[in-house]
Amino acid sequence: MSSVDIDFLRLENELSDEEKLVQQTVRTFVQEKVKPIIAECYEQARFPMDLVKDMADLGLFGANLPEKYGCAGVNNVAYGLITQELEAGDSGIRSFASVQGGLCMYPIYQFGSEEQRLKYLPGMAAGKIIGCFGLTEPNSGSDPGSMRTRAKKVKDGWVINGAKAWITNGTIADIAIVWAKDDEDVVRGFIVEKGTKGFTAPEVHHKLSLRASVTSELVFEDCLIPEENILPGSKGLKSPLMCLTQARYGIAWGAIGAATDCFESAVTYARQRIQFNRPIAGFQLTQEKLVKMFTEITKAQLLCLRLGRMKDAGILEPAHVSMAKMNNVAMALDIARSARSILGGNGITGDYPMMRHMCNLESVFTYEGTNEVHMLILGKHITGLEAFT
Repeated sequence: MSSVDIDFLRLENELSDEEKLVQQTVRTFVQEKVKPIIAECYEQARFPMDLVKDMADLGLFGANLPEKYGCAGVNNVAYGLITQELEAGDSGIRSFASVQGGLCMYPIYQFGSEEQRLKYLPGMAAGKIIGCFGLTEPNSGSDPGSMRTRAKKVKDGWVINGAKAWITNGTIADIAIVWAKDDEDVVRGFIVEKGTKGFTAPEVHHKLSLRASVTSELVFEDCLIPEENILPGSKGLKSPLMCLTQARYGIAWGAIGAATDCFESAVTYARQRIQFNRPIAGFQLTQEKLVKMFTEITKAQLLCLRLGRMKDAGILEPAHVSMAKMNNVAMALDIARSARSILGGNGITGDYPMMRHMCNLESVFTYEGTNEVHMLILGKHITGLEAFT
């Protein structure tokens, strides 16, 4: 076997020509543009802004939204394959695309007015408008219903006060999709533009994970938002949770990309690394690790392909996404650790991707719903009993 086999069950045969083309196009982009620079970006804690135009030109932002708004209009399997290939490059690159499309463009499309869609979506698809999503707060993570950010109705619109935490793209964003409780304690969505008086987005520094990604706080101090910037269709906590389902779907696919990159690197290394006069790939314990990785990746591929077909058929439920996010991220994290062990000390350097993926996946494991939260979502689905409180 001259190359690493990552499609054991030949799932490529289940893909349409368009889906195959999308996957190969993004895979080539990652190989040529992302992988050569990403270790340096990670070490420097720098997001490669110069890639945004390239990603936009490939139609990667809001790719599963309608062409009417400048988007690619691909199906959800193709969209999943996009996130998978992007995360093979780095979780930070995939996170940028996921936030831009799933957490910012999607709510404008789903809950916004037609005027808002036409105003923002084409520019976001072109990468000329960058978005961020403000739901999590310093004291409100797994329980978003306890948010303290308030939006008070005034004559000229709405005045927002509060803070959001752990916001991808926050400091570099041109707009923020912000969720706040109104005077009746109903969660509403707002489009807050950069430069609005009272709105600041300080960057979070000294991260040990997602270093090639911008993470920020969002702070609102008597921030006046015009009436036309409320998302009219957003009412209740269900609205931001629908956005999270979109993001979690992409994460489930993306985790396969990180796992695959670790697996491929481990196989290549194990074939070349000579100890005791033979490649370590020929030792039973090394093969056991590789077989376990290979099997788990194959199972995750099956899970996501079915997930995508269900989403395209309109029969996907949030609990389905929770299973995939929970399973696939945990799988990818285990594989990153196991792959690192095959490389020994070499595995901790930036010359190989394992340690970087491992650190990134520690964040992916807990963001967009912690592993425990998704477990309890499935527990409720199974038993009918709420275990959150």
